[in-house]
Amino acid sequence: MPDRKPIPCGAPRTTPPRAPARPAGRKRGHRQSASADRPEGVGAWPKRRVLLLNTTFEPLTALPVRRAIVLIVCGKAEVVHGDSAGSTLHSATHSIEIPSVIRLSRFVHVPYRGRVPLSRSALMLRDNHRCVYCGVRAETIDHVVPRSRGGSHSWENCVACCTRCNHRKADRTLRELGWRLPETPRAPRGRHWRLLAGATDPDPLWLPYLGEVSSH
Repeated sequence: MPDRKPIPCGAPRTTPPRAPARPAGRKRGHRQSASADRPEGVGAWPKRRVLLLNTTFEPLTALPVRRAIVLIVCGKAEVVHGDSAGSTLHSATHSIEIPSVIRLSRFVHVPYRGRVPLSRSALMLRDNHRCVYCGVRAETIDHVVPRSRGGSHSWENCVACCTRCNHRKADRTLRELGWRLPETPRAPRGRHWRLLAGATDPDPLWLPYLGEVSSH
């Protein structure tokens, strides 16, 4: 045992100071969530996108909301439509409306881009979220010529389809089933389709700037 110094008789005993008591309900190592002081909806920012328009109101791309706010603060863009929920970002000296659609202050030239990449969201929009075989709500994607029969994963060979028709068709061709397509599938054209190909859930406020999305 370690040596201890004797305490003189009658001398007051001293005890080491105690650590301050922790507030009730808080555990060791627990940190208060940083989102508690944030405006409602800010926690979803990484997933949200803002439509960026050229000065001519031509759609260019979908930006993360943080990048859109930087463009607004720097005077490089202006808000065309605010967030449908009316969310606002507050700082010590400013209050900024969370945007849904913004427009550049200066025109930028966009080079021509080739074929629109195939994505589930864009294909569903092309076929109006309807099964091409029976017309009910589409839930999946079907390859007209099955992949097992040499079919490609392309705009020309993919269509929106309901689960029932997808199971009935299985790995057979339309000729074997006696089915016919209402029209020949093809790749959509237009810059807005490239934007939609990367957007999982476009804001309805974007639609007036995207043209007729159901056209090929």
